Amino acid sequence: MSKKSLFGTDGVRGVANRDPMMVETAVNLGRAVAHVLKERKSGRRPRVLIGKDTRLSGYMLENALVAGLCSMGADAILVGTLPTPGIAVLVRDQKADAGFVISASHNPYQDNGIKIFSCDGFKLPDAEEAEIEKLMSDGTLTSLLPTGGGIGKSFRVEDALERYIAFCKRTFPKELDLKGVRIVVDCGNGATYKAAPAVFKELGAAVTSLHCTPNGLNINANSGSQHTAALREQVLAERADVGLAFDGDGDRLIAVDETGAELTGDHVLAVCAKDLKERGRLANNVAVGTVMSNFGLHAAMRKLGIELACSAVGDRYVLETMKAKGGVIGAEPSGHMIFLDQQTTGDGIVAALQLLAVLRRSGREASALAAVLKLAPQKLVNVELASRPPLESLPGVQTAIAAAEKELGQDGRVLVRYSGTQNLCRVMVEGPTDAVVARLCDAIAAALKKEIG
Repeated sequence: MSKKSLFGTDGVRGVANRDPMMVETAVNLGRAVAHVLKERKSGRRPRVLIGKDTRLSGYMLENALVAGLCSMGADAILVGTLPTPGIAVLVRDQKADAGFVISASHNPYQDNGIKIFSCDGFKLPDAEEAEIEKLMSDGTLTSLLPTGGGIGKSFRVEDALERYIAFCKRTFPKELDLKGVRIVVDCGNGATYKAAPAVFKELGAAVTSLHCTPNGLNINANSGSQHTAALREQVLAERADVGLAFDGDGDRLIAVDETGAELTGDHVLAVCAKDLKERGRLANNVAVGTVMSNFGLHAAMRKLGIELACSAVGDRYVLETMKAKGGVIGAEPSGHMIFLDQQTTGDGIVAALQLLAVLRRSGREASALAAVLKLAPQKLVNVELASRPPLESLPGVQTAIAAAEKELGQDGRVLVRYSGTQNLCRVMVEGPTDAVVARLCDAIAAALKKEIG
């Protein structure tokens, strides 16, 4: 398999209008995907969906992808602003051969990215991304361009949003509704700004919407799944039953219970895995987390008699482990939740509906459900760096890590890794007390800054 340099853990990503997120890259990516699909279809014209979040740069990249696809003889199907998981749904609904999502997820508005879904609604595996990358770089694309009637067209699906809303509602149990449930929804001025409020209202909930007025520049700005302060305040002010926060492209969920406490992906995983087990629906008695999952989740799963399998960081790797283990539920602490019997990818709205279903079935408050998990003290620091040398080549950093691990012993752990989507190094420490983990985490972060700058 060829190595990847363009694709990260979740597609191509960077500052819009700077390498690699250039118009030229998007055109060539469209051409490469179209050519691969034509080869698979023995020359027949492929159909490729394109959706986007609310970033200003989405228009630029959307048109570039259309140009690339059509120039290589594929038809482009535009669905407009739609959550990333909506593309996974519409690819299948429209019987398309692939789908592009233009989004940088939880990143700030000046960033953008491109992800690819296959015809079955799953993200492309690493091997296929590597082959597309190779095709983009070997200089053969322009020689393969058709002329005349071989050039493609573009179309628009006018009811894409309605189709996705209908799909989401179908994942909520038929025997339940949300009448009498008070929900505060924070859409982070992102792709869920229409879909999320509509789904919960149509199921009967009383909904208050926050950050649902995107202007192209305010996506994720002090809002959404990474910034829940405003959501907590609104939940408490309204005495709501639950708050739901989504990231810019709608594939993450972070919840807030009625007391204002934040519920991470680990909490939702524990609550929903317990419910599935009690109802005899937890396939192979396994739930999937990641190496970032809290120590407390491991303890909670042991107590419930559930196997917790851990994958590498990234929802694609959660999914791979779920498939390998035959599991139906997996999550990252950051809020990516996959319910494989409902959806093929992380879906914040679908995850929220599964959590709300447990709340309705149990008749309990969100805080009582979340008590199944007691988080271990943890600190996570994102260190911005000028470069990304191999961590093992940094003696000062290795010394700081070794000292932390020695002090923690069996009572905690250290995880230091570069982000797959941003120019950051993530330092996570878990241990016996908040004071200990803060001190050790800060020491490792300081060593990184000193050695790299």
